[in-house]
Amino acid sequence: MKIVVYSLGCKVNQYESDALISALKKLGHEVTNELEKADIYILNTCAVTNEAEKKSRQMIAKFNALNENARVLVCGCASEKDSKQFVKLKNVHFVSGTTNKIKLVESLDRDGVEVEALSPVYENLTIDKASNTRAFVKIQDGCNNFCSYCIIPYLRGRSRSRDIVSILKEIDLLTAPSLEHMSANEIVLTGINLADFRIDSALGMTTLLKQLENCPARIRLGSMEVDLITEEFLTQAKSMVNFCPHFHLSMQSGANSVLKRMNRHYTVRKYLRAVKLIRKYFPDANITTDIIVGFAGETPREFRRTVRTIKKAKFGGMHIFPYSVRTGTVAEKMITSGKWKLLNGKEVKKRAEKLNELAKELKVEYIKKCVGKEFVLLIEEVKDEYFVGTTENYLKCYLKAQGLDYNSLYVVRVIEPFKDGALVELV
Repeated sequence: MKIVVYSLGCKVNQYESDALISALKKLGHEVTNELEKADIYILNTCAVTNEAEKKSRQMIAKFNALNENARVLVCGCASEKDSKQFVKLKNVHFVSGTTNKIKLVESLDRDGVEVEALSPVYENLTIDKASNTRAFVKIQDGCNNFCSYCIIPYLRGRSRSRDIVSILKEIDLLTAPSLEHMSANEIVLTGINLADFRIDSALGMTTLLKQLENCPARIRLGSMEVDLITEEFLTQAKSMVNFCPHFHLSMQSGANSVLKRMNRHYTVRKYLRAVKLIRKYFPDANITTDIIVGFAGETPREFRRTVRTIKKAKFGGMHIFPYSVRTGTVAEKMITSGKWKLLNGKEVKKRAEKLNELAKELKVEYIKKCVGKEFVLLIEEVKDEYFVGTTENYLKCYLKAQGLDYNSLYVVRVIEPFKDGALVELV
């Protein structure tokens, strides 16, 4: 059968969808992650925001428009949160949650709802072939932080880590040379909270990096928390020729009082110390972040402090998220009780626009600091007359050249800011 496995949300979801695709292909099905006509659609949903949940429902309408007689199977965080919102939708036959997603491979003909209890142990999903130049490898799931705005710990469960032997075996498969399929030139280690990845109950990211020193692909980390940034971790990363100096270090707010309401477990001072430490080891590192703007009770003064913190950190990129209330979180309870005040929507939008403009300015500043310097570019696509890809420091680059190969690495020199990234020349 022709099957589409479509993923919304984070890199963890993307990895899990890739694992489903791999399993379905082994059974002989024609499978893709592209939005096209198919017999069966499997939707891996997201619930990190209200908008993400809405998009999850809207995707089913798009499936039905492509094939009004298709079977739709739903899994993921949004269906874990509320399975009923999908059961009533046209052509949805089977709904599960975040646990045991691989069961969908065996449930193509089943009907009903099976949202299982959250697993206390790591559930292994595996991928044996890279589908792109960059391969995601999930090493951790769940979260113990319980930030007051976040629903994910309730949908993904407590933190649990993947066995290191399983991780290394999968990376070997994804990077092995093959005439039959693409081998990945970049591995992205991903999880819900990478800082809590453990080996035999001890924090294990530094140990894992040491095991990957001789990996033929370059190693990039997904979103990180401040606790991961230590002298030991950075010393190990610096010693690796294949480590990518791109740190997506989630900040969420630059005001201590807001961080406290968010239950973020660090201060602005600690965050900026981590930024300084990164640049001590990697002067050209691209440090990017997430910011929630307009969090419950955010005052004009707190917003101004966030702006000041952002300027001090000099981020190379920012994702700005207007705050939306998630049912079931501590923040929702505090707002409902009247202890925290929800901001006016127009004011939140105004602040978000200001931060988006600041993000653009800081990105250009970072690119200008890279002008004249050499980086290694991974070619990922061709747009018009340009080869397009990303450098080790996650700078999107445009290269005008001829005869280059897709999924290959080239040394380039940054010329100037260009489009949504940088114009480079071949070295």
